[in-house]
Amino acid sequence: FASIWVFIIGMTIFGMGMSGVQQLRVAATDMYPHFHRAQALGYLALGSLVGLIFSPIIIGGSEKFAKANGYEPLGVPWFVLPLLIVIGMGIVFFVRPDPKEIGMNLSRYYPGYTPPPRAKPGKDEDFRAWSLMRNVPTRMAIISNCSAQGNMSIVMVLTSLVLAHHGSSLGAIAFSHMFHSSGMFAFTIPLGKLADRLGREKVMYPGVAVALVGASLVAFTEGAYWLVTLGTFLVGLGWAAANVAATAMIADHVETGERGRAIGGNESFAGAINVLMALVTGPILDRKSTRLNSSHTDISRMPSS
Repeated sequence: FASIWVFIIGMTIFGMGMSGVQQLRVAATDMYPHFHRAQALGYLALGSLVGLIFSPIIIGGSEKFAKANGYEPLGVPWFVLPLLIVIGMGIVFFVRPDPKEIGMNLSRYYPGYTPPPRAKPGKDEDFRAWSLMRNVPTRMAIISNCSAQGNMSIVMVLTSLVLAHHGSSLGAIAFSHMFHSSGMFAFTIPLGKLADRLGREKVMYPGVAVALVGASLVAFTEGAYWLVTLGTFLVGLGWAAANVAATAMIADHVETGERGRAIGGNESFAGAINVLMALVTGPILDRKSTRLNSSHTDISRMPSS
């Protein structure tokens, strides 16, 4: 199975499953009224931080088991992962009632709640993913989310390359990525509260701006470790603000019965941006690496004084 194509097919299937898991955010938006919706998304995103805490323990234990029994250390964690996924599936299966049912009857669960007026109530059959682009708030939410997602997808690759090129160890690179992950998930609850209190746009647009500032630090600080690490943290923080606020804004402007398709459409746009950024960034980095290697070769051939 030493084949790049087997690996690509496996990662594709895994990514499809992860896309389905991301739809759990729809459940969070369904179960809460609009004035608590972004905060609910923040709580859900915080679960990813808990996963990040346990992942080094699982990977470390798998590595020790692999070495002790003659297995491939990089392969064993992938066999542990399905077990965790099945446990998670079981927990989700026993959630009752279905969050969609709660979302369609919020006044039953929140006495006195009055839903905001809808422009087109009850027209599920009219929904199309592209209709999100015709509505200004949902269009801006998608653009903001795609901007933050595309920016982050580049930085997550570029950070390791920049730090490795300037002599950072694997441990130092991992430490830098830990700051990035904390920016992505550690502050989602307060960011959600701000989006509920101040409004979606007042968190979403500054989030995109913060992510761009962080990307600039990674790209233009010539490998200064702490500036690059600060940049990765800001990219993660900006993404969290944009993602939570944009998702809440989309949920605000669609009916409960349409919400899964709307948020799925948003994720599809973000996924397309990720693919585009990978196709663009890869050749650019490869060309730059070739130039750097050529310049180093030319310098090594110069006669010494």
